[in-house]
Amino acid sequence: MGIAELTRNAVHVQPEGALEEKLKLGRPLRVKLGIDVTSPDIHVGRAIPLQRMRAFQEEGHVGVLIVGDYTTRIGDPSGRSAERPVLSDEEIDRNADTYLEQAMVVLDPGRTEVRRNGEWLAGLSYADIVRLARTTTVARILERDDFEQRYRAGEPISISELLYPLMQGYDSVAVEADVELGGTDQLYNLLTGRDVMAAYGLEPQIVLTTPLLVSWDGEKMSSSVGNNIPLRMAPEEQFGRTMRISDDQLPQWYELVLEQPPPEGDPLEAKLALARWIVRRSWGEEAAQAAEEHFTRVVRQGEAPEDLPELAVDGETVHLPQLLAGAFGETTSHWRRVIDQGGVSADGRRLEGYDVPATELDGAVLQAGKRRFVRIRARGP
Repeated sequence: MGIAELTRNAVHVQPEGALEEKLKLGRPLRVKLGIDVTSPDIHVGRAIPLQRMRAFQEEGHVGVLIVGDYTTRIGDPSGRSAERPVLSDEEIDRNADTYLEQAMVVLDPGRTEVRRNGEWLAGLSYADIVRLARTTTVARILERDDFEQRYRAGEPISISELLYPLMQGYDSVAVEADVELGGTDQLYNLLTGRDVMAAYGLEPQIVLTTPLLVSWDGEKMSSSVGNNIPLRMAPEEQFGRTMRISDDQLPQWYELVLEQPPPEGDPLEAKLALARWIVRRSWGEEAAQAAEEHFTRVVRQGEAPEDLPELAVDGETVHLPQLLAGAFGETTSHWRRVIDQGGVSADGRRLEGYDVPATELDGAVLQAGKRRFVRIRARGP
């Protein structure tokens, strides 16, 4: 495979020439990637550094996946203009439990070492934390763009946020990382890890960053924003979300996700091939074919899916925003807007207004937007 494949799509590989020297050692390298569990999902954008880890694994190296159950309690400020909300312990543990299955969509389980950083961070004494804090300075921390901007704007920066890069660096000490992977928004944290390792008498890790995937809305893919494609999302939804990207985004998606140039010709066919690949990786060929058939029938041809869920309603009148919120999620305000824009129909007939007699909906296929369908059964007053 060679170093060109290991560093495919890399933005930073630092220090220059260090990876080549590490590879000459003739032993499996320990290649680290840390993922905080701020959401239940690993999405396609987060999988890009996982793909680099898989490339190292295929060359015989060990992938060390750090599930950040402890650092999530602090909150990574990278790329943020404000401190992240802190999740409850129950939410963090629930999210962490799902990450192993999701990561193995990309990684080789036989060459993956999975660790939770609570293993070592939870046991640090106050003296240990003070020693860790001595590895950097306030001036060095404030060199970060996000910290500097917030400091100049007079916005609060908590001490816990200042500690986050040091905690991530200590992860590298604990697992004795040779290489650490991350998105470009992690560059500061990864370089801080080099300083922390040196302070603890270890050879500093090599830093390798990959680009951030831009989603269909023009923003970086993010679970908190909702413009993401989770690796274990239902195949039909994965397919449909992939098809939302613009033609102009195809080159980046092909380079970062498929790791190949986009094909020449019809952008629609290229997008369909991309969506098939994403579903196939997560769920297999049969699911990819079924998802494409569903997309063609429901979205391109405007037909309802064959296996429709049924929803029973009570009373003489149905309040559509509340019904849709219960059936598909989102808020009632969201569904009011969709109704106002003509995006809700019953058996192909556009529905106007928020309250509809239940008898008019009984047995009808209710469609909300392009891909959401449910059959209504009225049970009467």
